[in-house]
Amino acid sequence: MNYDFREIEAKWQKYWAENETFKASNDSDKPKFYALSMFPYPSGAGLHVGHPLGYIATDIYSRYKRHKGFNVLHPMGYDSFGLPAEQYAIQTGQHPAITTENNINRYREQLDQLGFSFDWSREVRTSNPQYYKWTQWIFIQLFNAWYNKKSDKAENISSLISIFEKEGNANIEAACDDDTPSFDAATWNAYSEKEKQEILLKYRLTYLADTEVNWCPALGTVLANDEIVNGVSERGGHPVVRKKMTQWSMRITAYAQRLLDGLNKIDWPQPLKDSQTNWIGRSVGASVTFDVISNESEKSQDTIEVFTTRPDTIFGVSFMTLAPEHELVAKITTPEQKTEVDAYVEATAKRSERDRMADVKTISGVFTGAYAEHPFTKEPIPIWIGDYVLASYGTGAVMAVPCGDQRDYDFAKHYNIDIPNIFEGVDISEEAFADKETTVITNSDFLNGLSYKDAMKKIIAELEKMGHGEGKVNYRLRDAVFSRQRYWGEPFPVYYVDGMPQMIDLEHLPLQLPEVEKYLPTETGEPPLGNATEWAWDVKQCTVVNNQLIDHKTVFPLELNTMPGWAGSSQYFNRYMDPRNDDAIFSPEAINYWQDVDLYIGGSEHATGHLLYSRFWQKFMFDMGYVPKDEFAQKLINQGMITGTSAFVYRELDSNKVYSKGLIEGRNVVPIHADVSLVNASDELDVEAFKQWQPEYKDAEFILEDGKYIVGREVEKMSKSKYNVVNPDAICEEYGADSLRLYEMFLGPLEQSKPWNTAGITGVHSFLKKLWKLYLTIEDKEPTADNLKTLHKTIKKVEEDIENFSFNTSVSTFMICVNELTSQKCTSKAVLEPLAILVSPYAPHIAEELWSRLGNTASIAEAPFPKFEEKYLVESSKEYPISFNGKMRFKLELPLDMSKEDIEAAVLSHEKTKEQLQGRDPKKVIVVPGKIVNIVG
Repeated sequence: MNYDFREIEAKWQKYWAENETFKASNDSDKPKFYALSMFPYPSGAGLHVGHPLGYIATDIYSRYKRHKGFNVLHPMGYDSFGLPAEQYAIQTGQHPAITTENNINRYREQLDQLGFSFDWSREVRTSNPQYYKWTQWIFIQLFNAWYNKKSDKAENISSLISIFEKEGNANIEAACDDDTPSFDAATWNAYSEKEKQEILLKYRLTYLADTEVNWCPALGTVLANDEIVNGVSERGGHPVVRKKMTQWSMRITAYAQRLLDGLNKIDWPQPLKDSQTNWIGRSVGASVTFDVISNESEKSQDTIEVFTTRPDTIFGVSFMTLAPEHELVAKITTPEQKTEVDAYVEATAKRSERDRMADVKTISGVFTGAYAEHPFTKEPIPIWIGDYVLASYGTGAVMAVPCGDQRDYDFAKHYNIDIPNIFEGVDISEEAFADKETTVITNSDFLNGLSYKDAMKKIIAELEKMGHGEGKVNYRLRDAVFSRQRYWGEPFPVYYVDGMPQMIDLEHLPLQLPEVEKYLPTETGEPPLGNATEWAWDVKQCTVVNNQLIDHKTVFPLELNTMPGWAGSSQYFNRYMDPRNDDAIFSPEAINYWQDVDLYIGGSEHATGHLLYSRFWQKFMFDMGYVPKDEFAQKLINQGMITGTSAFVYRELDSNKVYSKGLIEGRNVVPIHADVSLVNASDELDVEAFKQWQPEYKDAEFILEDGKYIVGREVEKMSKSKYNVVNPDAICEEYGADSLRLYEMFLGPLEQSKPWNTAGITGVHSFLKKLWKLYLTIEDKEPTADNLKTLHKTIKKVEEDIENFSFNTSVSTFMICVNELTSQKCTSKAVLEPLAILVSPYAPHIAEELWSRLGNTASIAEAPFPKFEEKYLVESSKEYPISFNGKMRFKLELPLDMSKEDIEAAVLSHEKTKEQLQGRDPKKVIVVPGKIVNIVG
């Protein structure tokens, strides 16, 4: 009987769906195991063979854990809000919900045919109102919370209000805006309701603030830093400028230290931890305040605060540099400098922060005409602006020490700014004092001879005494902008009374997206929701009503921005625990049972986006008592990328000839990408199909070699633009899902990138056919010692491989096992039955079919994993090579426990030995137990 993989795979996919084989229980006596793959954004292009790599790995481990007796939660869903669907809607007028639904259906079809053990009863979609109801709910919890530095956790805003009412804010240690005023209880109680709300916004964990953002005019929206590549939008390649806008922000900075500390207790890849550590960017130093001089004789009321990790270099400050966006620039710039400064600020706004950080060569700045006073020397210091200083990093101002910083030095030299010689001949680099307690850091009398640490202490103490600074820990991490000027995203559950945000109560959520005619911003520049005619909140009816009813008494305007893409992905792993719960994001029983994700597999590109924001939200949920763990995933693996093997044809310049690969040497040719679907396993191009695909070549002359056109090959990123995408549908149709699953694992270690070559899949497909043949005859008979040895060394190796996520070596082990059992003519059910279980996590369809043919009625998913028994690997005998005068003549199987004398006697009495000696007595018999016997004649 032939291996009909199409029939087998369809049969078992149907069986799993109908019997809900992989449905997890929230109430089980089994130990729990939660395995999760990062859920996909459902694009219109569907999956290519690179996408399932991580899913297959998670699926293997999930199936293995089921065999090991665990109650496994292995869910899947869709990150279905996002800019691509909205852009498509703008181009076609088709509602994003329609295209998203179509794309999801396509993804589901492809995922199902690969045989994943997903619990589809728990599917979530971030664009489903019943899902984003809980994203809105978390936003409200954040709005109603503040961060208490004394308790080092978030608390309900009501506790803060209670303190204000009794004693004001003088004794409060909280994460709040820098410009938060001090007040006593009497002042607070005398504030109007609006004034109180304005104060509270300075403490809330989600708040409204004027923020410098990356604004993309063409897309009509704010972009995150990771959505910008080379100064333009990642999607569409549109220009991006810096712009100040009123935005919702998340006070993630309150959690900076806890986010750093938490990395020490989770098993995540070190490069990913390093990315987060660098992104958070903890620095120890001092905050220094410089007074601005309004004229030569007086100080103004303005001050400039800087943060420096080297306060010991303060005597080397010769100028200050502000970010062009700094709020003081417009105020302190002199009339003489205004035109030049304004032009520079406008030009800088067209460059992204990422570009400005990366550009280490360009020296660019403008003098404001203003000066600051040095807190120690009282000398005037010129104030410049420069685009190498970022408003979002530190205070947006630096004290420039040209003799201690290369960029400050280059800037000073370029603009002929005086450089004091106070550090002349002294090495003040980080390396110079990193490991030295007594480094002389300056020849200034004030600090002469002090170590770096003592100098730091002395400077900070003096600054504090003068009221010009203090010791401080600073973080590069900025609060996360949470507003997007888009349509296809979660609506904020917010309406505005007298300009102040108010939250919609939980019982009235979800606040659903309204219908709009256009998905572009309005003509007046409002976000796309400004096009909605029914987008106002009636506080009496607690429902959305027509905008014309807004009276600012009982009907108020709703927020027009939507949430960013990372909102829906920041708690989806917890929602999977209880996704059909309409009364809570999850029940206490569900969260207390599942606790957290045991294994999370996904791409490293999410290191400082999704993975950082999710950790922030999890810590907040932990503080508020909603979750039992403050880290959501104990182990994380970043799968590598599957690259594509691109195909090239070679067009000769200035001619209409296209040469085969072997004929291009010495010719002036240009490589042109060819669709890999037009090339067979032998690298032969279907020339006629290529001409139809690219009509511009219909009249070209294809120069063949041996009657064939052979393409060139090169490994590149798998991408539609390179025409090297391989569709898993075609692979499954020709070779089957089990072949695809095995091959993706066989390509190499999970964490490494590896090239795809469709020709290589024939090897694993042949293995599956050989595995199938092994089961054509099955007998209830005792296995041989060799059968058991092969089986148990396979059990041992496969279990070790799965536990270590070395899935590629397991596939090799299976091949060796099947070859050995085939040579042994093994037909024993006692061996073939456990072998089917071993193969099941990797190739589940064929394993289910073989399991069924072995007479089992339940799914193989319920079978326990075979137990390794070392006794079957213990050798009881040894095949000795028997040599005569150093030449091996035959082999003899002897028990390993025989003495040297018994071995010698057994060999000498053997017929083949007598034949070799021909009646002669041997001169000597050399016996090495367990190795050789040599007879010297």
